[in-house]
Amino acid sequence: MTTPEHQPSAPQPPVPATRDRVYRSPGGIAGGVLLLAVIGWLGIDAIVSGEGRTPWTALAVLLLLVPLVVAFTLRPAVFAGEDRLRVRNPLRVVVLPWGQVASLRSGYTNEVVAASGTKYQLWAIPVSLRARKKAARQEARRAAGGGRGRGGVLGGMGQGAFGGAGAAAVPDGPVRAETDKAMDDLRELRDAREKAQSAQGEVTVRWAYEIAGPAVAGAVLLAVLLAVG
Repeated sequence: MTTPEHQPSAPQPPVPATRDRVYRSPGGIAGGVLLLAVIGWLGIDAIVSGEGRTPWTALAVLLLLVPLVVAFTLRPAVFAGEDRLRVRNPLRVVVLPWGQVASLRSGYTNEVVAASGTKYQLWAIPVSLRARKKAARQEARRAAGGGRGRGGVLGGMGQGAFGGAGAAAVPDGPVRAETDKAMDDLRELRDAREKAQSAQGEVTVRWAYEIAGPAVAGAVLLAVLLAVG
């Protein structure tokens, strides 16, 4: 009697890597797009229709202002992965393995503190005192109503504006501002991953020369035009 041959098992597909949670400021992005539209419209009109040194002056102003607007409105973002926190601020990118993150603080600004004591501001998660007061009022109303109205003001909430994990269900905890909830998510991820072997390493900082270069060139050109003019 023959025995069936052992068939090799099919190779298992690789487990996809977990995507980073991305936190950005919707208000900053909207303001940046509006500013860029206005600056571009005025600058291009001056370049096309201007006379004498006006086109060169407009070009210098565009080189100076466009990178700065992009840097402070569209560029800031926070990427939270399983092993590290990557903070993209206007003029630099800071990468902190979770093992190097000492704390995440919220005050008048949100910031991450490295194990060395160095503080890095989270430009992409700005603090809104108005949102905090609004959340406090909602929490007071919910507490006064004994938890009723879970499907009312809070029941339609979807994914948070600052990315990460949002849910349509109403949280069981106290009502929090969006930026404070984003910081809570980062703290939970840090607490869960800070001792992982893959979350160790050194803090790295890279300056955004792609932003500084054009801005400096525009400033120099503008200074030269003003000096000779």
